[in-house]
Amino acid sequence: MFVIGTAGHIDHGKSVLVHALTGIDPDRLREEKERGMTIDLGFAWLKLPSGRDVGVIDVPGHERFVRNMLAGVGGIDLALLIVAADEGIMPQTREHLAILDLLDIRRGIVVITKKDIVDEELLSLVKLEIEELIRSTTLCDAPITAVSAITGQGLPDLVSAIDQLLMSAEARRDIGRPRLPVDRAFTIAGSGTVVTGTLIDGSLSVGEDVEVVPSGLKARLRGLQTHKARLDSATPGSRVAANLVGLATSQLERGDVLTRPGWLVPTTRVDVRLRMLSDVKRPLRHGATVTFFTGAAEVMAKVHLLEKEELNPGDTTWAQLALAKRVAVVKGDHFIIRSPMDTLGGGSIVGSHAPRHRRFRPGVIQSLQVRGEGTVEQVMIATLEMNQPLGLESLLVQCNLSADDVRGLLDELIQQGKVVAIGRGDNRLLFTGSGWERLAKKAEAVVEDYHRKFPTRSGMSKGELSSKLRLAPHSAALQKLFDAGILVEDGAAVRLACYQVQLSQDQQAKIDAFLRDLSENPYSPPGEIKLEPDLLNLLIEQRKVVKVGGGVVFSASAYDEMVARVIAYLRQRGRATLAEVRDMLGTGRKHATALLEYMDEKKLTRRVGDERVLR
Repeated sequence: MFVIGTAGHIDHGKSVLVHALTGIDPDRLREEKERGMTIDLGFAWLKLPSGRDVGVIDVPGHERFVRNMLAGVGGIDLALLIVAADEGIMPQTREHLAILDLLDIRRGIVVITKKDIVDEELLSLVKLEIEELIRSTTLCDAPITAVSAITGQGLPDLVSAIDQLLMSAEARRDIGRPRLPVDRAFTIAGSGTVVTGTLIDGSLSVGEDVEVVPSGLKARLRGLQTHKARLDSATPGSRVAANLVGLATSQLERGDVLTRPGWLVPTTRVDVRLRMLSDVKRPLRHGATVTFFTGAAEVMAKVHLLEKEELNPGDTTWAQLALAKRVAVVKGDHFIIRSPMDTLGGGSIVGSHAPRHRRFRPGVIQSLQVRGEGTVEQVMIATLEMNQPLGLESLLVQCNLSADDVRGLLDELIQQGKVVAIGRGDNRLLFTGSGWERLAKKAEAVVEDYHRKFPTRSGMSKGELSSKLRLAPHSAALQKLFDAGILVEDGAAVRLACYQVQLSQDQQAKIDAFLRDLSENPYSPPGEIKLEPDLLNLLIEQRKVVKVGGGVVFSASAYDEMVARVIAYLRQRGRATLAEVRDMLGTGRKHATALLEYMDEKKLTRRVGDERVLR
């Protein structure tokens, strides 16, 4: 399925030509019919001689409605650039051609309309003018044909040329991540909410759940149509009308993207390759505010030039665009920027979720060049370097690749050590080889610094280490650091393999004195802890003592003995009161209470009224 779109100046006969080709009047609005001009997008379709069905998008030519033109032209496979024979090239002819060029649309036909009202000499002059105009654009090889939508002259040749060009067009790719940029949303009586757009990057099926991005609203596909024919599923490149259950038209707007839930995350900052048009009147300065168009979306943006202070007409540079609202885009999407009345330039998105870059940094520019122009391998490595670790699915989304694009290549990169995979299957975390080495060195440095600051502690907690490394507490990456011997998991603590607690003579003397105090009356130790917190924690980690709560600390051997005696008593008697435990152990009420509450906490016993029973 392919989509063709018109472009050209107002009153050059775009809508009349579409009507003549398809039999469908694309001007659907009453105001359009009253004023005799296209204001918003119009839609039609036709069957080519080859039997191929194609959709047709008719765009407005008036300069005030270029924003509407941009909402429709981004998803086309072939452009019909319309030039009236009696007027020749006009301002919106140039602007629309520039937009097609910026959007990298390389397949097109220049159609000279109204040939019936001019002579052959004028027709030849217009053709020469067009050849000069398109010479340096993506449509430089486009055939030029003259027609009359009124008499029908040239229409069969135009249809044949369209069919011939689309025969060589590649089918739209299907990477399993469908996107339907919404260009219309309306209500049909008896059906409810309907949205239309050109489907890209994947298929949609009736009955599946969908998400509207950036709003995050969920819905279900009740029905699908292409060219008023009902479908069970729609394929990439189709003009699609999707009937949604669960949403009102008031919740939708042009520029929303309909997709499968869970993968498409909206953004407010993108890295771009930006080209200024050569006929723009003045340079674009760093920090300028522009209107950003991509797909069917329109949003204000601030331009951050990364290589220079201003971008001159005809020049190209790397830049960031800070968007005023969230937009759903992916790497490789094309965009246009405009001032209130003029198209300024455009290009392609290199990174859809860009961190804020510092300007004039060679490393930043090099990364952008690789991600924008490199091989699949280079793009994957550069993307990982910028934001690691990534899961496989996240990497595919950020690189805008399919699993088929990287199948086999990823295994090769892992074998070569260029990528480090942690975990199994599609849930693996991916690092670059150098990125993993940096993480390992940082982990060593973090733990070493902790040992230096807290020499009496056996190590730092997993949670604190994970936070400093920006990893999940139970991350497979943390486990790999243990498995590789880079770090040692010592109970609840993490330490360097070579680390041992080193106590001063004074600290050792305090510990020895404290342990002697506990041993003198093991079941009723001193009521106040007389040891520094770090030293006490060390003894707890080494399990020389057990802190049971209420300020009570037992030696580990005494605690084990008391627990064993209480459990044996409960096995024999079935239940015991606090007083019975106190008398059995020959200790005080405070110590017996602290012990029993700790045993409850450890799920060894449980309280039933005033008694304890075994769990």
